[in-house]
Amino acid sequence: MPINIEMPKLSDTMTEGTVVRWLKKEGEEIEIGDIIAEIETDKATMEMEAFDEGTLSNISIPEGSKAEVGSVMAILLEDGESGGTAPAAAAAPVAAATTPPAAASALASAASANAASAAPTPAAPVISNNGERIKASPLAKKIAAAEGVDLSAVTGTGPGGRIVKVDVVGAAANPAPATTAAAPTQAAAATPATPAPQAINPVAGDEDQKLPLSNMRKIIADRLLTSKTTIPHFYLHLEVDAAPLMAIRKQINAQAEQTHGNKYTLNDFIVKALINASVAVPEVNASYAGDHVVQFAHVGVSVAIAVEDGLVTPVVKNAETKSLLQISKEIKDMAVRARDNKLKPNEFDGGTVTISNLGAWGIESFDAIINPPQAAILSVGGAIEKPVVKDGAIVPGLRMNLGLSCDHRVVDGAVAAKFLSEIKRLLENPALMLV
Repeated sequence: MPINIEMPKLSDTMTEGTVVRWLKKEGEEIEIGDIIAEIETDKATMEMEAFDEGTLSNISIPEGSKAEVGSVMAILLEDGESGGTAPAAAAAPVAAATTPPAAASALASAASANAASAAPTPAAPVISNNGERIKASPLAKKIAAAEGVDLSAVTGTGPGGRIVKVDVVGAAANPAPATTAAAPTQAAAATPATPAPQAINPVAGDEDQKLPLSNMRKIIADRLLTSKTTIPHFYLHLEVDAAPLMAIRKQINAQAEQTHGNKYTLNDFIVKALINASVAVPEVNASYAGDHVVQFAHVGVSVAIAVEDGLVTPVVKNAETKSLLQISKEIKDMAVRARDNKLKPNEFDGGTVTISNLGAWGIESFDAIINPPQAAILSVGGAIEKPVVKDGAIVPGLRMNLGLSCDHRVVDGAVAAKFLSEIKRLLENPALMLV
């Protein structure tokens, strides 16, 4: 029977999602594990994975449109089934904020026309020697035909005993790369079947441009407003002598080139100092919970990463158990995947304290907004050369500003000062973080 593809709940706060693009087209064969679409959630743009096999049909949520969690986006057809109309719940997708009413109507009409023209032709069922119908995916049939595999002799491991690709490949003596022929090129898969919507306000002369908000930007706006209006912020600042940190980083990176090859950033050391300080002053590694304060058993560092449409904060979990090398590699990996929309929903969970570093943009100091339900966020400026007083003389120095924004319901001023001073102590004596 047809299988509904529904808008998944990709985060604990997600109520609706936007289809950024379909990576598969109607009429294509889908395997379990295939990435079929990119979905924009309240936290990031994420890949949507197929959990069933079949032929994609009846795409009812066009690219650029929104749908509530649980709404039917498309249908998977089994062998011998023909395309029909999509369920009523999915027949009227919510138009994206970027699409005006007329364009949304045109998109819906085009999607319906495409669904009708691209509906797959029913495949002839495979019959075994005893006259029974053999359940096999379209892709499994293609591979079997190419390899001369008798499907009646293959045991299916798919849902309900259905024969899937892996079963046929395992049964073939020399499996051919049939999947190459069945899979479309990335460029073809990414080509939208519907006309692009017109811009809301084309820029003409000195006319203002109206820029619609994405799901991520809306959620960021809501959460920052909630944070600033419901959490009593207070702010502390310290200036750190960054020269020892720069010196040990240079030494370690020179050695790293001859061993594991990992290059450390200043931020790696600052994150490590934040982790160690969170262990030394656990009162800051906490959250306000109405009638009590939750003090976390582990440290989860939310690392603020700028992406095209806003900011994401994936988490280094159980950070107190990880070495500087592990932390450095994990942050690099998360940064790359964040910009490629490859982060998984569970990688945003478990944060207990956040770090935001704008030093690479030449910012000397700033005050960050707390990331609820956490109680503190560390803001980091760039390492700046400036004249400093040392032993009564003015000499060149390298200084870096740290800021700490705290929830006063959880953290008192003296505790916050102790916490920030511990970070300063570690950064000015970086060898302490390596033992």
